Amino acid sequence: QVQLVESGGGLVQAGGSLRLSCAASGRTFSSYTMGWFRQAPGKEREFVAAITWSSGNTYYRGSVTGRFSISRDNAKSTGYLQMNSLKPEDTAVYYCAARVGSIGIGEQNQYNYWGQGTQVTISS
Repeated sequence: QVQLVESGGGLVQAGGSLRLSCAASGRTFSSYTMGWFRQAPGKEREFVAAITWSSGNTYYRGSVTGRFSISRDNAKSTGYLQMNSLKPEDTAVYYCAARVGSIGIGEQNQYNYWGQGTQVTISS
């Protein structure tokens, strides 16, 4: 079992930056692939980024590539999502998630563990 707690959300102006954190507890965090998803009001939850545990390979949805950066510190059992050049369309509740393996890395039904989410609001 893995417990995940997100933090770092807030309200920023367009063009600003935020760094989200995902603190994990329970089983060895370093053994899990970590992903970030988001859900905007009235929309389906969507994949944002992921990082594998073994190779540290990273994956992003197209609209955040070059603006967002996912990373992890296994020694601290914490994952991060650095978000730069934020846009109003990035407004959403952001969730971190963890899973074993990496096949279908962007598919949320492959993730076993989820945090409670943190609100990110970007004003224009």
